[in-house]
Amino acid sequence: MSPRQPVLFLSHGSPLTALGGDELASSWARLAGRLSRPAAILMVSAHWTTRIPMLSGGAQPGTIHDFGGFPAELYALRYPVPGDPGLALRVKQVLAGTGIAAGVDASRGLDHGAWVPLRSLFPDADVPVVQLSVQPERCARHHFALGRALAAFSDENVLVIGSGHMTHNLMDYMHPTGALPAAESRAFREWVHALVLGGGEAAIEALFDWERQAPGARAAHPTPEHFLPLFVALGAAGAEYKTEWLGGGWVEDALAADGYLFERVQ
Repeated sequence: MSPRQPVLFLSHGSPLTALGGDELASSWARLAGRLSRPAAILMVSAHWTTRIPMLSGGAQPGTIHDFGGFPAELYALRYPVPGDPGLALRVKQVLAGTGIAAGVDASRGLDHGAWVPLRSLFPDADVPVVQLSVQPERCARHHFALGRALAAFSDENVLVIGSGHMTHNLMDYMHPTGALPAAESRAFREWVHALVLGGGEAAIEALFDWERQAPGARAAHPTPEHFLPLFVALGAAGAEYKTEWLGGGWVEDALAADGYLFERVQ
């Protein structure tokens, strides 16, 4: 029998985290020592946004440097991991079976939401990776349903990772104008953190309504794409699970970088 993998939500940090040395990279290093080697990784990244769910279907996905203004050494980094076209097709079929239309893009590489944390977690780049997009025009419930459709893959030794950010106001990061972390981001982070750790149906329902209920929601996430991978991870965790906080800290005292591990108990 294949080992059951947990489900992860990771805040992927600045591209500079790929160079190591910050609190977030340290949290990934600690996590790497605990994870068993999966047969494949299904990575849901905030940096691939589409109208319908799309899956990377190439056998050798390239490393996408989807950022600008960083040191040259960052653009020299590569993560030459294999893809898994068969897994991409299977995920598409499973989603179709639940009424979710999806597609496969054989030319899509791995953006920094995928390869930055994966370089720390699996530095040998020998575990096949399939990337899955998010749909910013769709709600949290849609992304939770997307994750729930993927829950069974954990039993097949596939590691499902939602890669986004607990808060993602880039103006705070690039052009801070006041004390950091910003009060709105702190309040949002504490609200979400309590609900994720508390778990249960009521907590999930509150999280679904995060744009109205969460304090500082609009300031913490001017656009939703970096928060939506959390809902895919929550859905993929299954009906009953234990939650562990992985730490992560704050990137440049501006972006909350919490990570969570969800382990199904049934």
